[in-house]
Amino acid sequence: VVHLGASVSAWVAKRLRLGRALSQTLLGCGVAAAVAASFNAPIAGAFFALEVVVGHYSMTAFTAIVISSVTGTVISRIWFGDFPAFIIPEHQIASFLEFPAFAILGLISATTAIIFMYSIDFSAKVASKAPGPVWLRPAAAGLAVGLIALVFPQVLGVGYEATDTALQGQYALWMLIGLLVAKTAATAITLGWGFGGGVFSPSLFLGAMVGGVFGMLATGIFPHLSSGHAAYTIVGMGAVAGSVLGAPISTILMVFELTGDYQLTIGVMIATVIASLITQQAFGFSFFTWQLDQRGLNLRKDREQGLLHAVHVCDVMRDDHVTVSAAASMPEIRKALLRCQFGELFVTDEDGRLHGTVMLSDLAGSAFDTELDALLNAEDVCRNHPPVLAEMDDLEAAMALMDSVQESIVAVIDNRDDQRLTGYARQRDVVRAYDKALMQARAEEYGEG
Repeated sequence: VVHLGASVSAWVAKRLRLGRALSQTLLGCGVAAAVAASFNAPIAGAFFALEVVVGHYSMTAFTAIVISSVTGTVISRIWFGDFPAFIIPEHQIASFLEFPAFAILGLISATTAIIFMYSIDFSAKVASKAPGPVWLRPAAAGLAVGLIALVFPQVLGVGYEATDTALQGQYALWMLIGLLVAKTAATAITLGWGFGGGVFSPSLFLGAMVGGVFGMLATGIFPHLSSGHAAYTIVGMGAVAGSVLGAPISTILMVFELTGDYQLTIGVMIATVIASLITQQAFGFSFFTWQLDQRGLNLRKDREQGLLHAVHVCDVMRDDHVTVSAAASMPEIRKALLRCQFGELFVTDEDGRLHGTVMLSDLAGSAFDTELDALLNAEDVCRNHPPVLAEMDDLEAAMALMDSVQESIVAVIDNRDDQRLTGYARQRDVVRAYDKALMQARAEEYGEG
């Protein structure tokens, strides 16, 4: 659901050649509409897009996402009717003394989510080391899932029917446990070995199974304090899904939209928050951020640090530098220093590669001693191996380097292989670029950009 909505939005944004901010908003719109239409939950769809895709509250994005979420819901209701995604049986919170049980279910749900995501990670690592052509891996995954489905056919597809059956309490304890293990294995094999699929519906499926198991045991031990299997099944769905997706707010809202039960929503809040906190500490990622991290994209860094990664040194560098050759004489160096605005020369070879730098302080006593002119050249007085930045280094790398070497001006090279000098970067230009990016981001959040 999430991938389909996002893929369509990304394709449209690419065709329209939209900028970063508009592309991100359009991506959120597609995800919100897809989730809202699938689960008949417009509020949860909108907040899921803001929580997972956009990653911050922006009035401009919020308006577009809400409209998309409502539109998706209306179209879904016109086509399929105004029915909830799952048939929720009647239930009632028996006692507030039951809330500690919801907290325990949150702990168990976190364990389920962590095992689920580690299973996918393990499966992907096994697949990467598997012999044979890459194109055979999805076929092998399909064969393995087919074998699992011979015993547990409920693992095929999104699993809404099995989830509904668990909500109605029609599965025996052994079946719930079997489906929990089988669905975890089937999804891990499917995603790890390159077959198509997502985690939204599987996480709800797993939550329903673990909640059903817990509900049966809790009802058997404390029948007078238990709200019944359905309540625990719903709480388990919210807790596992919130942990896997990294979206506790939207999953809580989804449960509220599906059930309309305020008291049960409080139980879901307790379990989901505990499960999400434990999952974040133990696994470190939601499933979506883990996928991006596997591709070298780390979204765990805060928003302001992300701005430092978005701007590169080539965007702030200057090219009015003064260079001298390694064989330049002392009189030539003095004349070149007079032309320098910042008192630093760059020494290059015949191919333009950076050889070193010369500052007035580097010359020391030889700066005004003309008797040494015939003995020294630029190669003798330059500082070899000076700190450098590559054009594609980001602002975070630039600020870190300047801070570590305590220099406000650093040479810029095209890349670390060729070492050709292309300019220099000033610390004040780096800070100014960061401030500009920060103000643009703030303007976007307040709907001004």
